Amino acid sequence: MLIKKNVLLIIVFLALTCPAIAQPTIGIPAIKNYTHADYNAGTEIWDINQDKSGILYFANDEGLLSFDGSNWKIYQMPNKAAIKSLAIDPSGRIYVGGQDEIGYFFPDNNGILKFHSLKALLPQKARQFADIWNIVLFNNEVFFRTIECILELKGNELKTFDAPGGWRLLSKAGQQLYAEDKDSGLMMFKGGQWQHCCGASPTAGLQVTGIIEYKQDTLLVTTLKKGIFLLNGASLVKKNTPIDNIIKDDLVTCIKSINNDLYAIGTAAQGLFIIDGHGNLVERLSNNEGLQNNYIHSVLIDHDKNLWLGLENGLDLVNYNTSVKHIYISKEDQIKSNAAIVFDNKLFIGTSNGLYSIPLNQQQKDIIKNRGIFTEVENTKGRVYSLMQINNHLLIGHQDGALVLQNNRTSPITTRQGAWMFRPVHGSNDIIASTYTGLQLLTANNDGSFIAAGKITGIYESLPTIATDNNNTVWASHPYRGIYKIQLSPDRKKIAIYTQYTEKNGLPSILNNHVYFIKNKIVAATEKGVYEYNDVKNSFIVSAFFKPVFGNAAIEYMMEDGNGNIWFISNQRVGVIDFSKPSGNSPYKVIYFPELAGQMVKGSGFIYPYNMENIFVGSSNGVFHLNYRQYVSTENKLNVLLTTVKTIAEKDSLIFGGYFMKNNQITSAQNPQQITKVPSHWNSFHFEYSSTLFAQKSNEEFTYKLAGFDKYWSKWSAKTEKDYTNLPPGTYTFSVMARNNLGNASAPVNYTFTVEPAPYQTAWAYLFYFVVISYIIYSAAKAQHKKFELHKKMHLEEQKRLQYLHSLELDRNEKEIIALKNENLETEINYKNKELATLTMHLVDRGRLLLNIKDELMILTKKLNIPDPAYQFRSVFRLLSDTDKNDDDWNHFAMYFDQVHNNFLSTMKTKFPGLSSTDLKLCAYLRLNLTSKEIAQLLNISLKGVEISRYRVRKKLNLSTDVHLYDFLIEITN
Repeated sequence: MLIKKNVLLIIVFLALTCPAIAQPTIGIPAIKNYTHADYNAGTEIWDINQDKSGILYFANDEGLLSFDGSNWKIYQMPNKAAIKSLAIDPSGRIYVGGQDEIGYFFPDNNGILKFHSLKALLPQKARQFADIWNIVLFNNEVFFRTIECILELKGNELKTFDAPGGWRLLSKAGQQLYAEDKDSGLMMFKGGQWQHCCGASPTAGLQVTGIIEYKQDTLLVTTLKKGIFLLNGASLVKKNTPIDNIIKDDLVTCIKSINNDLYAIGTAAQGLFIIDGHGNLVERLSNNEGLQNNYIHSVLIDHDKNLWLGLENGLDLVNYNTSVKHIYISKEDQIKSNAAIVFDNKLFIGTSNGLYSIPLNQQQKDIIKNRGIFTEVENTKGRVYSLMQINNHLLIGHQDGALVLQNNRTSPITTRQGAWMFRPVHGSNDIIASTYTGLQLLTANNDGSFIAAGKITGIYESLPTIATDNNNTVWASHPYRGIYKIQLSPDRKKIAIYTQYTEKNGLPSILNNHVYFIKNKIVAATEKGVYEYNDVKNSFIVSAFFKPVFGNAAIEYMMEDGNGNIWFISNQRVGVIDFSKPSGNSPYKVIYFPELAGQMVKGSGFIYPYNMENIFVGSSNGVFHLNYRQYVSTENKLNVLLTTVKTIAEKDSLIFGGYFMKNNQITSAQNPQQITKVPSHWNSFHFEYSSTLFAQKSNEEFTYKLAGFDKYWSKWSAKTEKDYTNLPPGTYTFSVMARNNLGNASAPVNYTFTVEPAPYQTAWAYLFYFVVISYIIYSAAKAQHKKFELHKKMHLEEQKRLQYLHSLELDRNEKEIIALKNENLETEINYKNKELATLTMHLVDRGRLLLNIKDELMILTKKLNIPDPAYQFRSVFRLLSDTDKNDDDWNHFAMYFDQVHNNFLSTMKTKFPGLSSTDLKLCAYLRLNLTSKEIAQLLNISLKGVEISRYRVRKKLNLSTDVHLYDFLIEITN
């Protein structure tokens, strides 16, 4: 009978203690859900892996799915088979397999992933196979598991290992490769063969689902339904854990090691369990905590120690390695929080539905790591507004009035109206409480109790926010009536005097003001920045300190912590002015927390900075916990990836797929020898970039620059793509950087490309354009000059005509005198013409005589056979020539000629200075209308010489072919 009682007590004890042991931590990490609509592929995510650059890859029913943090891409198999598993080797090859297809994806020279089939390495009879469920890299070899066989890729050979009953697992753990067969149980690969690893121990019925390293030479083995085992050498023993009762009716699908003492176990119906090395439950994630569904296919620990869960329906990112976690008061109901405080070794949270508490472990510095369940504090049902510790008691601002908590029991202090908050009066036991109807005076007795000392009369307003300054002046704000400065009577029973501050007293508005005592100053958080009270002006002025921080932004809440840092909520964003981190010329650094943006209820947000490891921020459901010290010290390496470059024309063309290549290897930077060149009509480009800090997407900003086009880097923004259109020919380098909210920036990634000039934009083309344009300009100038000369000539002719008409008009009355003069002149001209004719004929006769003498002398020398007559009679010939060239006759001729013909020769010299003396003689003889033969005798030249001289004169006179030379010479002196 005693034994039965003892057994019963043990059962009862286990029943009571196991749930306590299995309780998870109170903080839940943020969970990001990705549905199949987000990644536009099949619903199920079978396997997950990550390459060196941080890009994630997922085995999906529609192919290989990749995610760079901003963009999803799908790469299909040649036969469009479903992919159930994948593995990435050190070179970056992504090994995959599907029904009747096996191979790997690897980038080409343009960085675009391409599939390379290995099926040809299989014997013909082995080229038909079912899905490949596991791919494992082991000792520079690749193993692929189907249910029927395991394929071993070694070099360029594929070897097959058939299964006795059906392969159900393939996994690497430690330095060994393990597989599990339905009939033979757990086996290991040794000496090129599969061997039983547990000797005679039966393992066929366990159905192992995962094997990972545990401690030293021991491995942790999970089974589908039999729980967890430890494998050491050939010894496989059951490991009893506190979660055995939880997962005994479930299916364990996978296991992954998070760190040396934490393990993630995926199940088919209860989500994910995170246990420590002793099997204690640390965290449980399921539908209730935010997972899309509870069936876990696969788990990946990424480079930043966050968890990716491949689900039966979707994909979830668990921001496990985070400094911000969510505390839910109740997982069944959404409860808004209004206040929080650590008191009496408990965490109290005031909500819209009462006060809740949870015990704290004093040895646990980070409160979020405590385990337990929140319980409601008795007699606090209703809305809790504020919590404040005074004299080792907890005062509670409640909708039913002021409450006090002592020894985990609450009792009312006031009950007539709701109490907002409390402020102690310095140097006394009095406490000022703001209520629905004004101010209430509370007094703390020496025994620790509190009594209501009565209403402070003089103002009847609901005052949600109050503050006291160093002079015990009470400041209060009303949401619609501005701010009140309240001076109390000496006994604090009534208000001696109060002043209301509105727009007339410096506030930007009477709406939504909140008053605080910060840095020994009364400040007002308003809808247009922070204002501070100026005692000299007795008004509020714009705060010179806060103006550079907030500008005109709306401020909803402010709080100064014990270190002098100022926490605030502005436009639904939580931030801190940290005076321990000077930045540039400022003695502080402003840090925002994008993870908390939009989580607060507007108008009732709060921040409780307990210490640097425990900052509590109110939300619409529970509270957020921030480990600020960890947050600012976390140094996740920032990286930025250029994932896509497209040229945009009639049809987009992908010229870069996101992987830099050199000598058929993936590198971190572009090979200078592989600069992409595109034709001129592909001169519009689309760039996509991202960062693989997947859990900090809200913290990221990017800046970019196109060298050769942009002068400066762009402004920081969350945009992850950029377009450039109609770039002129040239070489460009696109650069992009990323930074987080702490101001840490990545190194830039660069991509260089060249837009080649069009045929009409080459140097030869420009030279041709120059020649053509120059010719056109020259021709136009020449034509314009000719046109000008023609107009000039026409103008002169018109002037002559007008002058002629004018002269006719003037000479009309002098016709008789002119007639007489003309007769005299005509007589004189006739006389001179006769003399000129006589002189001309004399010159002609003399020239003919000289020519005849030359001819006769030449005939005589020929008859006398005188050798070299030109030499022998050179003196005679010279004399004849000199006589012919004597200019005396010509000078006389020219004098008479000018007198007869209106200074013809002088006019010709003036108008045409380029004419030579011979040219002038020719013009004079032509003016006399002499024949070419007569002119030849006068000039002592041949007839052909005359014609050449005529042509030369016409050219010097710039005569066109349609103008007769004689006519021109006749008109030149008219």
